[in-house]
Amino acid sequence: QVQLVESGGGLVQGGGSLRLSCAASGRTFSSYRMGWFRQAPGKEREFVGAISWGGVHTYYADSVKGRFTISRDNAKNTAYLQMNSLKPEDSAIYYCAAHRSGSDSELSSYDYWGQGTQVTVSS
Repeated sequence: QVQLVESGGGLVQGGGSLRLSCAASGRTFSSYRMGWFRQAPGKEREFVGAISWGGVHTYYADSVKGRFTISRDNAKNTAYLQMNSLKPEDSAIYYCAAHRSGSDSELSSYDYWGQGTQVTVSS
């Protein structure tokens, strides 16, 4: 069992930055691939990016590529989402999730989810 808790959301002006954290419980964090998703009001939850077990490989949705960076610190059981050059369309609830197999971009691949953290970008 893995419990995930996101933090770091808030209100930021367009062009600004935020860093989200995802703290995981348990001693098996390094055995999970970590993903970030977001959901805006009235829209489906969408893939933002993912990171491999050791943090060597990262993958991003086209909409955030070059602006967002995912990292992880397995010693701290924490994954991060650094968001730069934020746009109003980035406003959403952001979720971290963990999985061991399947596609990184598919919601159904993920076994554990956090409760989400709100990010609001003003224009």
